[in-house]
Amino acid sequence: MDIIDTHCHIISDDTTRYPRAPLGGKQSGWASTRPVTADGMAAAMDEAGISRSVLVQATTAYGYDNSYVLDSRAQRSDRFIAVGTVDPLRPDAADNLAKVVADDGLSGVRLFTSGSTVPIQGEWFAAPETYPFWEKATDLGVTVCMQMRLGPATAQLEELLRRFPSVYVLLDHMGYPDVAASPTGAGKEVASLAQHPGLHLKLTHRTLEPLRDVGREAAGFLEPVLAAFGAHRIAWGSNLPAAEQSLPELLALAQAVLIDVPQADREEIFAGTARRLYPGLTGPA
Repeated sequence: MDIIDTHCHIISDDTTRYPRAPLGGKQSGWASTRPVTADGMAAAMDEAGISRSVLVQATTAYGYDNSYVLDSRAQRSDRFIAVGTVDPLRPDAADNLAKVVADDGLSGVRLFTSGSTVPIQGEWFAAPETYPFWEKATDLGVTVCMQMRLGPATAQLEELLRRFPSVYVLLDHMGYPDVAASPTGAGKEVASLAQHPGLHLKLTHRTLEPLRDVGREAAGFLEPVLAAFGAHRIAWGSNLPAAEQSLPELLALAQAVLIDVPQADREEIFAGTARRLYPGLTGPA
């Protein structure tokens, strides 16, 4: 089965060429304790049997400087595509989005909402100042990854999706649902968002680990989410190296949790959805 990793991070060992500039001024611990270079990622992919990967900008290492993911994509265009971080609040956000996609080569962008120091109060990603960005993302058909937690911000996310119903949003880590507390309750919470046709879910170890731990009760989460969204709106990502496990271990975790999901659905989750969200993922590596 074809496997695409929609969520992994790379960190260069050349700090002169790629200096650290974390968004919010605080670097992630994993970026210094277990960094993985582009070469290391390619080797890990070979070991795990993964054909293509989406290099998601390590925002808490490089902020808005997408140079390393872009350079790595250019060097291995048969294995990598790049998703960079942008600022939707800048006055020229719409023009900037068009530039980074058309000229710089980004296949998608990511908004990092937790722990950042964006100079606006409230859920800034849905503020009116961001509307030109969302309009341009809709026009371009660009997938926007959203790093956010469901809860107080859910209302703002839904307001945004109602305003821009055709935009493609890929919710990182499924919005961190509290599966451990209540698989069924978390499943209903996530499934209720399926009414927004452009919303897609990124399934990573953040959700897979608690699903593994609850055992049979995992069906209380998976069944309503799959029924509501369909596998064609769910994509797997490893989150290496923010996740402590190796890439083969992270893939095995996903395969074990999804073992009872029909083969056709697993093919969508592990590759099909990714290829639709990112047209640059054309053909096998």
